[in-house]
Amino acid sequence: MIAKLDISLFAQDNALLTLKNVIKAKEITLREKFNPQQSVSKLLREKSDFIDNVLQCCWQHFLSDHAKTMALCAVGGYGRQEMFPYSDIDIFVILPGDDTDTHQAGLSAFFTFLWDIGLKLGYSVRSVAQCVDVAKSDQTIMTSLLEIRLISGSTSLLKALKHATAPDKIWPSDQFFEAKMQEQQARYAKYHNTAYNLEPNVKEGPGGLRDRQVIAWVFKRHYNAATLKELIKYDFLPEEEYAELVRLLSVLWRIRYALHLLTHRAEDRLVFDYQKDLAQQFGFSTNHQSDNGDVECFMQFYFKTVSELERFNEMLLQLFSERFVVRESHEVAPLNADFLLINGYLEAVDEGVFKRNPLALLELFLILEQRQIKGVRATTLRLIRKNLDLIDDDFRRNKAANRLFIEAFKQQSGITNQLRRMNRYGVLAAYIPSFAHIVSRMQYDLFHIYTVDEHTLFVIRNLRHFTIEKHRDDMPFCNEIFERIDKPEVLYLAALFHDIAKGMQGDHSQLGEEIARTFCQQHDLPAHDCHLVAWLVRHHLIMSMTAQRKDISDPDVILEFAQKVGSTTYLNYLYLLTVADIRATNPELWNSWKDALLKELYSETYTVIRKGLPNPAGLADRVAENAQEAKAQLLKLGMVETAINQAWQHVSDDYFLRYSVDEIAWHTIAIASSKESELPLVLLRPQTQRGSAEVFVYTKNEGAIFSLSTSTLDQLGLTILDARIMTTSDGYVLNSFLVLEQSGEPIDDLFRQVHICKALRQNLLQNLVAMTKNIHRQSRQAKHFPIHTLINFHVDPLNRYTLIELITTDCAGLLSKIGQVFVQQHIHLHSAKITTIGSRVEDMFYITNAAQQPITQQHQLDALRLALLKQLETL
Repeated sequence: MIAKLDISLFAQDNALLTLKNVIKAKEITLREKFNPQQSVSKLLREKSDFIDNVLQCCWQHFLSDHAKTMALCAVGGYGRQEMFPYSDIDIFVILPGDDTDTHQAGLSAFFTFLWDIGLKLGYSVRSVAQCVDVAKSDQTIMTSLLEIRLISGSTSLLKALKHATAPDKIWPSDQFFEAKMQEQQARYAKYHNTAYNLEPNVKEGPGGLRDRQVIAWVFKRHYNAATLKELIKYDFLPEEEYAELVRLLSVLWRIRYALHLLTHRAEDRLVFDYQKDLAQQFGFSTNHQSDNGDVECFMQFYFKTVSELERFNEMLLQLFSERFVVRESHEVAPLNADFLLINGYLEAVDEGVFKRNPLALLELFLILEQRQIKGVRATTLRLIRKNLDLIDDDFRRNKAANRLFIEAFKQQSGITNQLRRMNRYGVLAAYIPSFAHIVSRMQYDLFHIYTVDEHTLFVIRNLRHFTIEKHRDDMPFCNEIFERIDKPEVLYLAALFHDIAKGMQGDHSQLGEEIARTFCQQHDLPAHDCHLVAWLVRHHLIMSMTAQRKDISDPDVILEFAQKVGSTTYLNYLYLLTVADIRATNPELWNSWKDALLKELYSETYTVIRKGLPNPAGLADRVAENAQEAKAQLLKLGMVETAINQAWQHVSDDYFLRYSVDEIAWHTIAIASSKESELPLVLLRPQTQRGSAEVFVYTKNEGAIFSLSTSTLDQLGLTILDARIMTTSDGYVLNSFLVLEQSGEPIDDLFRQVHICKALRQNLLQNLVAMTKNIHRQSRQAKHFPIHTLINFHVDPLNRYTLIELITTDCAGLLSKIGQVFVQQHIHLHSAKITTIGSRVEDMFYITNAAQQPITQQHQLDALRLALLKQLETL
């Protein structure tokens, strides 16, 4: 127990050191008292009282005769007496007049001493008049004055300030309310308007502690309420709801307190670095199937807390708006037997509506979609939450309820907004119990930046954007495809269910398929629609996997994919769902490369299906067709046929299958115009049909060309997306690498293009790559997602190649090391599909042995796996 301090402290020889030690001892005491399972409200108050005591002593010592003529006040969190371990100490000094010279020396000594003893101080010094002038034009100053609290000095000055800044003088409560609403909207936008970011901000994010403060500020401005408990007095909350609000705040206070202690700073971001420690502190067991099960449970607990606090924020602010902001007349318009409109907001006719007609719990969302309605009144929000238990098994089997739910997906507008409302109010989880499992469930990886339910709603939002004129320029091809589908509601339902089995034991696509099928059958969808929804859920990953991990220039890959899809109708639905899904996973994962890949896969598959799956175009026909088109293009450009034939005489038919007509023409012109003495030939096209740059290498097949090339491109800061390796019958290589800048941007700068070509040619000539610093710095987040190296072998459908599937952590020189193993093992690399998501690599290599045959002997595959693993260990 630390004794109360007084001014006699300064009679000691070293008051500064004494105070520093006292403050340090107090911090240790508070740290020892902290228990994550118990409320921290007393600790917050205890620190605030302690700081009061320190400041009072210092104030009396340094200001002496002037101490009572000024007012030393606390503002911000300190004013609220909510002092977290590393919170700023915000103080405000009220001067008796505009003359600061009289007090300058004493105040300067006072502030300097506070810094010297280690207090993290923020301060301002103004007279009442100055403060009023500033507050008139700045609502943030007005906000801070709402929480002002006297620490020492003149009571009359503080009273004068409060009188001068009262709502009848400046910032009337309705204007203040509107300003805080605009501020909250801007704050929400910084966090993508969702509480479900995977590294949320406990203080500033939607549903965070700032939401509670907004409630308190607006409430206090109008009612001059001392505490939020007066919400009960003014009939905004019943006692049980107020108790729930206090419980939610207590959770966030405890988490924030623990964050400060864990990081030894004012850290409010719940980043990956701290989530595991906090999960253990808050008692979440590590007895889970996954390595991060404890973190997932802790974060689900957190997200449910902030979603509930966000709901309180929405409800109370709307009640405030209705009570003291709305000035227009009380316009009431009946809608039906259950609902009416009051000033543009939906309201239940009485408290018994949902008891009499439980279906109204779904009907209200349909009404919101069909009419221009601002929202739901707070009293009705409360009724919805209170009556969620009416959505039971009988309700879910009710055919009228089923029709209402499906009808909501058929509307022309409002689908995304109302699904968000249904999720926020708990109706969606009540109606679809499986959905409750994914509410607030984080996906502990670096791909998904939102919780599963939030990601799902973003997918539906993206699909809706394909139908909206103002978003047409964003994804015009998707707009075009969307016009070809006849039942958008089927697509939205597939999106709703595509990840519904996340977190369940087993393949979430297979499990989700059964959940979706059962739901659709229960809702009496036509058999074809049931099958399409279930099929889309089962196969929602197949298109992105095929595009990114297989060689889609191979007709057999296209044919295999086309056979799985089966029809252009299914292809249209799948393409739209795939694009919407990727873009809703993480905006940074979408780039021109993925866009072009998916478009190419769609177009090639569409052509094959239209020609008829039983009789797809033969390989010989494709070879002849591509060669003919390329030759025609070259002849138009002025090349003579003999030169074209000479350039092609040593390439195999496979060349005309794996390269586009434009690429073949580009290669041919370069090869025909090159001399042996000019090799290696290195060229770069900044733009290709696949949305990336293409680097082309033509040279004698000597040495580790693939390894040197990939190492150079890596050192140049390029992301390799695709590699195609071709060897001619006379011993030359035609290697193509599709690349982007590491930022995902194209290579537009001409000097950059020239530098890349020069550097690669120089390294190939020298047979050496000068090592520079590792540009692949592992991100802060990545270290929390250890990736276990996995190597699998497959055989392609026509038994032409062995496929190596490599999953590992991205690092500098990875492809180069793999290429060295291929050289050592006498393996011929034909192509590579390079996929990097964050720090996770998922690469596919198409190889044969020295005799150009697939590797089938298990002992050879085992030896290759071992060699690759050993090489990767050196990185």
